[in-house]
Amino acid sequence: MRKEVVVLEAVTTVSTAVAAALLVRQWKRRSEQRWRHAQRILRKFARECATPVPKLWQIADDLVTEMQSGLTSTESSLQMLPSCLASLPTGDEKGLYYGINLRGTNFIIVQARLGGRNEPPVSRLAGRNEPISDLYRQEIQIPPNIIEGSSQELFDWITVELGKFISMHSEGLQGGEKNLGFTVSPTIGEVAASKETAIKWKDSLFGDAEGNKLLNEINLALEKHGVDKQVFALVDDTIGVLAGGRYYSKESVAAVTLGMGTNAAYVESAKSVVKWPDQAPKPEEIAINIQWGNFRSSHLPITEFDTSLDAESSNPGSQIFEKLISGTYLGETVRRVILKMAQESSLFGDRVPPNLAIPYSLRSPDMAAMHQDTSEDYEVIDEKLTEIFGINNSTTMARELVAEVCDVVAERGARLVGAGIVGIVKKLGRLSNRISIITVEGGVYEHYRVFRNYLHSSVWEMLGNELSDNVIIEHSHGGSGASSIFIAASQP
Repeated sequence: MRKEVVVLEAVTTVSTAVAAALLVRQWKRRSEQRWRHAQRILRKFARECATPVPKLWQIADDLVTEMQSGLTSTESSLQMLPSCLASLPTGDEKGLYYGINLRGTNFIIVQARLGGRNEPPVSRLAGRNEPISDLYRQEIQIPPNIIEGSSQELFDWITVELGKFISMHSEGLQGGEKNLGFTVSPTIGEVAASKETAIKWKDSLFGDAEGNKLLNEINLALEKHGVDKQVFALVDDTIGVLAGGRYYSKESVAAVTLGMGTNAAYVESAKSVVKWPDQAPKPEEIAINIQWGNFRSSHLPITEFDTSLDAESSNPGSQIFEKLISGTYLGETVRRVILKMAQESSLFGDRVPPNLAIPYSLRSPDMAAMHQDTSEDYEVIDEKLTEIFGINNSTTMARELVAEVCDVVAERGARLVGAGIVGIVKKLGRLSNRISIITVEGGVYEHYRVFRNYLHSSVWEMLGNELSDNVIIEHSHGGSGASSIFIAASQP
């Protein structure tokens, strides 16, 4: 009897072991299948995002076509708005200037002294006359009640803060030059777009009736509060970046803002701007606000994730180019891809993390931090997944997959910007025979190193060794908000 019991126990033990082994094999097989499916999602996404050089040239050529159409008619995806500036800087401007950069929910006040770029080099080497010095900057949040009030209330509040700033930094110099630069960086984020604000910034020429009304309100506020300044033009910040580039070099022909939003501007010959024949007298050169966020081309690499992002945005069907390259949308595209992986391949376990389904929860700075994680086990990605999505059980393989998704999204966006830059220079006819300097401003370009490297390399790939030296891409001078200083200095 005891022998039979022992035999039965042995058989039971073997059966349990066999069953356990089968369960382990099934689990491994299921895990491998899920992993392969996640990789298939990534490979398909990467193929659809691919930007080989021939495609980049197609996009650049389409941009040229749209720019030309926008200068002569309204049948273009690009507005091609001529700025209301009377002139651009020459580099001879000198003096102590103040500027304001309005950003929607906050603004930056800037002070800087311009010494002129055309001073003798020996003077600069001696430290007596740098092109820009005495730079002070203050970022100020706008209270919610002011944001929700009228535009006049907003300008009154800004003027009071400006007066305090001048008193603190003018050092007895009576506030410097009278001209005050004023640039606007419209907030385009999904969250910001849903808020009520004092001014409904629109993608139109600030020199129109609405722009003139705002300009009068600004100057009325300055006079009312005893601030001895005057604003001559309300200018898109990208035009200001272009003005800053032109102050440093006459070969500076275009500017790109690449932050939460994006735009581009360039210097066009007045004779090419035939869309506004009654605008006279015209200067020889006109700064054109391209408004390239709305650029459309059949060759843009659009995926299912971009289509759904656009459909669920506050402005479906518009700003397609911006949704591929700007900081507001880069992280959101990454989130949508890894959400699909989590749903279809259990990338983070059988239960999809709820926070992963929250739109715009992954910001571009966090995406950049994950993408640029060089630790062996992707420790930064692990921290970000836990912090943002509540995912605390990710595997090293899953974190590596997240890094690859970030790489695909960043590379595509950066290379599209590169194609846009080449398109602008081609439109100007300067690819083969002139040096062209492109000034870039914005957090994505400044702080996202890998993105910046992809951008530069795409231009080099498109132009090759022979022509790539003709296009110089450099960061803006003076940093955030400083473009308003160059606008102030350029006005009569």
